[in-house]
Amino acid sequence: MAKRTGDKYQTIIDAAVRVIAKYGYHNSQVAKIAREANVADGTIYLYFRNKDDVLVSVFREKMGEFIRATRERLEQVSTVEGKLRELIFMHLSHLAQNRDMAVVTQIELRQSNPVVREGIRETLKQYYRLIEEVIREGMAEGVFRRDVDVRTIRMMIFGTLDEAATSWVMKKGKFDLLAQVDPIHRLLLSALRKESQEEETA
Repeated sequence: MAKRTGDKYQTIIDAAVRVIAKYGYHNSQVAKIAREANVADGTIYLYFRNKDDVLVSVFREKMGEFIRATRERLEQVSTVEGKLRELIFMHLSHLAQNRDMAVVTQIELRQSNPVVREGIRETLKQYYRLIEEVIREGMAEGVFRRDVDVRTIRMMIFGTLDEAATSWVMKKGKFDLLAQVDPIHRLLLSALRKESQEEETA
């Protein structure tokens, strides 16, 4: 199998995103992906074992890029409240800028088989850990409440962002997804701040 690097590999990944978003995962035959990438069917199998491997690789590549970019942005923000907002912004803007990828992650991945779901698990965990780092930093600084489990808070944050993105995809982008950044930020901060801070800002 060829090394998973280079222009041709990236061309196939990008073509797969477009094809899966347009036709749905179950109707996205390897031949369609090959035509979209302008390569021979056999070329796909130089890089991927099968269609499941293509979808897993799409998620790992695109999500990996997103996690790296998000981590770099968070390192440039000085306050934990600002980091939370940046996390929200990066999550929603990443999908708003590429609706095809949003369709793949919010709809098609959820209809995939257990092999695909297992294949993307570790990459998804990397994102969960990034969210938890922000939560723990807020707790350590005394900004975020400590009476709730980190995992529970992470599920609340991710679930809120995930639902906002899914709703945007299902409504075919008929509302401004990025307009939700500040309302979501305020909502999450109100839930995460210590009670004493809430009293001070009331």
